[in-house]
Amino acid sequence: MSAHDQLLVVIDPVARRIDGESVRIAKDVLCGGSAAKISLPESPEEFARALARRGQRRPVIVGDDRALLRAVSLLHRDRWLGDGALGHVPVGADVHLAHALGVPPGPVAAARAVLDGGVRRLDLLVDESDGVVVGDVTIPAVAPTAPAAPGPCPDAPPELPAHGPAPLDPPPAAVPVAAGGLRHAYRTLLRGLVRAPARQPSAPRPHRLRVEADGALLCDLDQEVDAVTLRTLHPHAPGRAEVTVHPRVPGPPLTATATTITVSGPDFRYRADTQPTGPVRTRTWVVRAGAWGLTLP
Repeated sequence: MSAHDQLLVVIDPVARRIDGESVRIAKDVLCGGSAAKISLPESPEEFARALARRGQRRPVIVGDDRALLRAVSLLHRDRWLGDGALGHVPVGADVHLAHALGVPPGPVAAARAVLDGGVRRLDLLVDESDGVVVGDVTIPAVAPTAPAAPGPCPDAPPELPAHGPAPLDPPPAAVPVAAGGLRHAYRTLLRGLVRAPARQPSAPRPHRLRVEADGALLCDLDQEVDAVTLRTLHPHAPGRAEVTVHPRVPGPPLTATATTITVSGPDFRYRADTQPTGPVRTRTWVVRAGAWGLTLP
């Protein structure tokens, strides 16, 4: 039996909880067509250990996009991606990235692609800290903080129950109120009835970023930008990535293709695939052409 037929099927615990039936179907198809060893990790640490002990078996991930990205990151750090090929059966709530890469929907079709498909080499974005991106990087505008809800005036009297005050037994004796005390009570009542107008949420704040594509300057710190996106272009332009800058001023976005993209400026956060990252002051991504293999129909 060839090494291609020897599989290590790592089933993500989230997939088992969300859609156990699809997991069972995928496992039956994979085991029926190969010598598959099944791994059922219960934590990210066990997930990593299972991949590290794969031996000569070809790893197959059954899970959502996060499980796929975790496997790609671990295998990249293990320097295995350049030689091997990964199989994937998408199961879970978020599987958009897997389908965008070409993995067919449905556990049967995806499992058959693992068994009978071919290896397609795909690009990766790798940053200077050895983080990897399979799909997109997004640097969005800074979300505003939610305004606090207006509350009653500190001097306002306590609110009464909907059915009114409870009767006192016995009723208190009448107490004369001086003129000054009456004015104070009136002002307190008005303060309790008047509420400050609700503050409207502010618009997202733009960035001031310096963006360079293969050394060419797309925008500098004197320009406000609403967002910056990076996207690998496979299969349309393998080995290159597209960077798009959305300026705050009206006008078309600024775009370029490059193999190295550097973004710098005041602290900014970004999303690499589905993972929020940062804050950082500078980050450089380099396109690694054909850096990993995925078995596809």
